[in-house]
Amino acid sequence: MIITQSVKENLAEAMAFDFERDLLRDGLPPEKIQTQIKRSKDRITSAPVAVLLCLDMSEMDSYPDEKRRQAERTMAIQSVAAAGLQLLLAAHAEGIGGVWACWPLFAQETIQKTLNLSAAWEPQAMFFIGYPVDIPEAKERKEIRNISLFL
Repeated sequence: MIITQSVKENLAEAMAFDFERDLLRDGLPPEKIQTQIKRSKDRITSAPVAVLLCLDMSEMDSYPDEKRRQAERTMAIQSVAAAGLQLLLAAHAEGIGGVWACWPLFAQETIQKTLNLSAAWEPQAMFFIGYPVDIPEAKERKEIRNISLFL
């Protein structure tokens, strides 16, 4: 789903309620909460393009046992993540920047209601796509041998 500016503004407002509720539960001070909410709203509304990826289990195989049902759900989640990665790689190949946000996982019902989505569509991730204003310096990464096991 590609989200228009007016929809992004409505979505940012709706999601802000969930975000504020969660931050209050975390015990953050009010000024820090408002700073984070403003940043969240700005990211959603200022992105030239916002893409929401959803999971739909109705398209997946059904199994009688819990173990395979869980495996099928995990596979569906991995498929959404793989699609998101492909989106970011395609954007990068065109010189376009992209940011992956996991906020939809914490506001699924709010997003479904605001965007009038089917209950079967479970929001998983939102991607903000556009030409970067500046290119951040690469973060220092762990060496591959410290985080991988090669057999």
